[in-house]
Amino acid sequence: PIVKKLLSEDPANYKDAPTEGIRRIIESEEQKPIPTSHDIDINQIETIRMGTTVATNALLERKGEPNVLVITKGFRDLLRIGNQSRPKIFDLEICRPEAIYDSVIEVEERVFPKYEDGNEEEMKAYHHKLKDVYGDDIGTEKSSTGQDVWIEPLKTKNLKDQLEKIHAKGVKSIAVVLLHSYMFPKHELAIEEMAKDIGFTNISLSHKIMPMIRAVPRGLTTCVDAYLTPILRDYVNSFCSGFKRSLEGVNVSFMQSDGGLTPADNFMGSRAILSGPAGGVVGYSSTAYDPKTKVPIISFDMGGTSCDVSRFGGEFEHIHETEIAGTTIQAPQLDIQTVAAGGGSCLTFQHGQLQVGPESAGSHPGPVCYRKGGPLAVTDANLFLGRIQPEYFPHIFGESEKEPLDYEATKKAFEKLAVEINTYYKDQGNSRRMTPEEIAYGFIEVANEAMCRPIRSMTISKGLDARNHELSCFGGAGAQHACAIAQNLKMKKVKIHRYSGILSAYGLGLANVVQETQESCQKPFNKENLMTFNERIDVLSKKVTKQLMDIGFTENRIELKAFLNLRYDGTDYTIMSSESEKGKGDFVAQFEERYNREYGFIIPDRTIIVDDIRVRGIGKTNTNVNHEAESQVQVSDTAGEVKAINTKKVYFDHSWFDTPIYRLNELPLNSTFQGPAMIIHDTATIIVQPKCKVHITATGNVEIDMPEIQQISKETSHHLAKEVDTVKLSIFAHRFMSIAEQMGRTLQRTSISTNIKERLDFSCAIFGPQGHLIANAPHLPVHLGSMSEAVSFQIKHLGDDWKEGEVLMANHPVAGGTHLPDITVITPVYDEVSPGVRKPVFYVASRGHHADIGGIKPGSMPPFSKKLSEEGAAIISCKIVKDQRFDEEAVRTALEGTRCFRDNLADLKAQVASNKQGIQLINELIKEYSLSVVQAYMQYVQDNANFAVREMLCEVAQKHGPVLHAEDFMDDGSKIKLKISIDENKQTAVFDFTGTSGQVDSNTNAPRAVAVSAILYCLRCLISYDLPLNDGCLQPINIIIPDKSILNPEKDRAVVGGNVLTSQRVTDVILKAFKAVAASQGCMNNFLFGNKNFGYYETICGGSGAGPNRHGESGVHTHMTNTRITDVEILEQRYPVTLLEFNLRQHSGGEGKHRGGDGIVRRFLFHDNLSVGILSERRVYAPYGLYGGKPGKKGRNLYYPNPHLSKQENVDDEGKMEVGGRYSLDTRRGDVI
Repeated sequence: PIVKKLLSEDPANYKDAPTEGIRRIIESEEQKPIPTSHDIDINQIETIRMGTTVATNALLERKGEPNVLVITKGFRDLLRIGNQSRPKIFDLEICRPEAIYDSVIEVEERVFPKYEDGNEEEMKAYHHKLKDVYGDDIGTEKSSTGQDVWIEPLKTKNLKDQLEKIHAKGVKSIAVVLLHSYMFPKHELAIEEMAKDIGFTNISLSHKIMPMIRAVPRGLTTCVDAYLTPILRDYVNSFCSGFKRSLEGVNVSFMQSDGGLTPADNFMGSRAILSGPAGGVVGYSSTAYDPKTKVPIISFDMGGTSCDVSRFGGEFEHIHETEIAGTTIQAPQLDIQTVAAGGGSCLTFQHGQLQVGPESAGSHPGPVCYRKGGPLAVTDANLFLGRIQPEYFPHIFGESEKEPLDYEATKKAFEKLAVEINTYYKDQGNSRRMTPEEIAYGFIEVANEAMCRPIRSMTISKGLDARNHELSCFGGAGAQHACAIAQNLKMKKVKIHRYSGILSAYGLGLANVVQETQESCQKPFNKENLMTFNERIDVLSKKVTKQLMDIGFTENRIELKAFLNLRYDGTDYTIMSSESEKGKGDFVAQFEERYNREYGFIIPDRTIIVDDIRVRGIGKTNTNVNHEAESQVQVSDTAGEVKAINTKKVYFDHSWFDTPIYRLNELPLNSTFQGPAMIIHDTATIIVQPKCKVHITATGNVEIDMPEIQQISKETSHHLAKEVDTVKLSIFAHRFMSIAEQMGRTLQRTSISTNIKERLDFSCAIFGPQGHLIANAPHLPVHLGSMSEAVSFQIKHLGDDWKEGEVLMANHPVAGGTHLPDITVITPVYDEVSPGVRKPVFYVASRGHHADIGGIKPGSMPPFSKKLSEEGAAIISCKIVKDQRFDEEAVRTALEGTRCFRDNLADLKAQVASNKQGIQLINELIKEYSLSVVQAYMQYVQDNANFAVREMLCEVAQKHGPVLHAEDFMDDGSKIKLKISIDENKQTAVFDFTGTSGQVDSNTNAPRAVAVSAILYCLRCLISYDLPLNDGCLQPINIIIPDKSILNPEKDRAVVGGNVLTSQRVTDVILKAFKAVAASQGCMNNFLFGNKNFGYYETICGGSGAGPNRHGESGVHTHMTNTRITDVEILEQRYPVTLLEFNLRQHSGGEGKHRGGDGIVRRFLFHDNLSVGILSERRVYAPYGLYGGKPGKKGRNLYYPNPHLSKQENVDDEGKMEVGGRYSLDTRRGDVI
């Protein structure tokens, strides 16, 4: 091929890189210049295939098309609230991406599932209530899935007026998102016709964009489509306009996110987000995967700003939902995970650690060496260490675009950084000094570790082991890091295609055209429905075939594949399953195989639901290659010896090596040689580490066999453990965090309950031999400090009675518990500390919220409990694994009274599996570095956090004085009082809660562990830079909490509200003392309903307090929780309720220079007689402002009994009653809360 490589952005020299690239290629071929002002002749162009980041960049930079969102009335803010979680749990000033729609129109219409199972009198009153809410013309119809649904007809008059006004303002794009339109599209189609008549040029309908249940992801995807599709059309038109006749007659196609091409006319914004990296996945899957050996491939595509990671095991791995640029996209897409570590990732030194990214120098201005005044970046480190040789790198830099990389500027930048780092060491009393080379190499090591984390995460989440894969790398910078990545992951082979630097473009040449269609189903998978499934598959197959034939494919070049999107009844997690090889119609086999692999079990007695039917049509372009065909390309002859063209100094593992340089196209086929080596090609530089063995294949590609990993020597181990090394500090921070993350992945994967698997109400962490927190994944803050208390308690409680291999569970407040549904499972990690002596050297623990553990109310969260025994089983210490056997009887005895023992059992086994994963990873780390080094850096990461907190305390004392005070009140009048005394000389602080009210005769008592968690969380939030959370943050802190107070109650007191209510108030008080941020909503708004057949539980978001630099965020979870909320369509499909409204409570945040975030309004209509309860706060005392900011509005809980059933006492003229912050009641059909 002809290869021309350009900067993706160079506005001073060209407007569009692809057009410029084609111009240069034709110039090269025709040997005559084509002025940039002239349109390019198309006589020699038959086909253009492109992958583009135009859509991705527009989404990231929020530069899409102005558009209007049309949504069901009552849900104006649904997409802004999303799943209610915040992106970064330690950011006090919460920053969620801005909305991608400019205005909202609420339309009067409604569709919801029909419930008809009451007695005649009740149903008559219930129907009266529905007419009160939705009007007399409410009726029933069949949905596309065959389900009976209630329909409030679409009201069009006001809608038309509003759309005409919006259109008159110049808005031409519209996103239509109506609830349950995936199974009842009639109303969306009517709006489409209306919008066409008015003149809207882009109309994105949610049921067409992605006909899948779940309104939020489908709605956000529809908005993305309305936001980006016009931009893509403009780009395609602009691109075509650079050619004569606007490329008429030329086959122009674009890569979609799913790895298939589509004609330019069909290119949609919602399917374009991964257009850029998808070509690379097609490329490596066609060239690196060997169908004979079937060894799966992991790839990483390292570009300028980020690294994309994916996997191929014989089939493309598609997902149907992911988050990009803070926006959920629900569309077929390749499973590609991205980490902010690319060639342009910025290199900085912060508080003793080397940081790589997430900021990027991009291509403009680019790294220091690009000669545009940019910052130090990964590319600079590779250049400085000799891994990039300017003479063999394209000379495309500087004003003339003809200069080489600037080595001298890079060298000076690293020398300057070395002075800064060594000054820091000196000030810390550390005798270690680092050379500029060691610093640059350290950054490379940190970047490599950052790129390993998503690979570990991806494989663990699928139940796989990275070591059983081969590594394929591509992208401009990928081959420079491939050997190091493989070594870190203990992979045995690296495969690098000869076109690795342009493999994404190469993949475009190999790709097929893809058309897909999908429809909702919502039926059980059983014999009775098999005929229906087959009929719908036939209909969809014909539709896809016609689409492909319309663009020129004959029937013999079309391949069809049918999928059923399956899930177990009562769960949210679906698997898109194809037919097995056993026979037509057998979709369950693949579903169960994948479910068992990914989640560790199947549920044989559970009904399987078909959510969706999908058909994927592939138009074969006859450009696929195989391993034999590749050998036909022009490469060097097999004869001849391996000859270097030069030798240069390259830095590996803290030493300079004389490294031979080879040209790939001059290396003989089937030749082998040893590293170190540098292999130069037109589009990439391959770095081969010492002791690696290189094999040039028969097709001219590069395969590298990795050496066995040797444990570090005792001398090196002693040197590393003796004194902190800033590089290893950064790497171990990554590794410790990665272990906790992988534990969390395992727990989520193997659990069964909604709370853990879907709401993500769990936390995982690793602890030192005394129980100190070392690292936790970013799960729930309320768990973090309290888990350390739980581990420390068990160490003291059991002493030598805790044997290797034994696993225990606990949830009691005196044992570090927060509330009883949160069960902690703890396992010691044993290792040999001296010859023949094994002791615990670490502990791993996982905590998960169990759906029920007994007590007086389903869900084990009674609003009016007074004793701990009323809240369920209270376990101080119970061994659940002994002698390598799970003790089910011990669990049954401990959880006597639970209403869902099977789920408890399954989730506890998942927690045991999570801990086992953590132990395995810690043991691997010890094997790699030695116990002494791992434990040394366990302490060093805590010391680093300790130093950061001490530094922060001194800054606070200088700004606000050495003594800080704050107090606030619970709604029952209980006072939480705090005095913080900072000693600047010792750099310590005392947190004294003396004066806090005594324990109460209700359930808002909070165990001591809750206050410790709140303090740890707040300290971490007050540190302005990224720092792994650990107990080092608490080392300068002394905590005083009076006995028998609301923050340290006696062991038999009820505490369920303390975890979810008081924890938030303690956090507010601490942050108030530091004058950091105004009050948040101050609780978690726990809402429960159910009957003897089911129970439902959710926590509901609110507003966050304003900070000194920005407004508070609206409709988001704050501080001690971050759980997700159930999507409205899932809620209404599974439970006998309709959500009448879920919006922001306008102007409820406090006024001020920076406003407080608004709370929300969430209204339920009940279709059945249910038991309901809520635990909430801030219904009496309003959330306060700071620095003169006004308080926010108090929350309200309102109950509207159905007036058609019976008369209710204590209702006002509007038929409602205030029920207070904590209540429990029995609702009847038609009641509203």
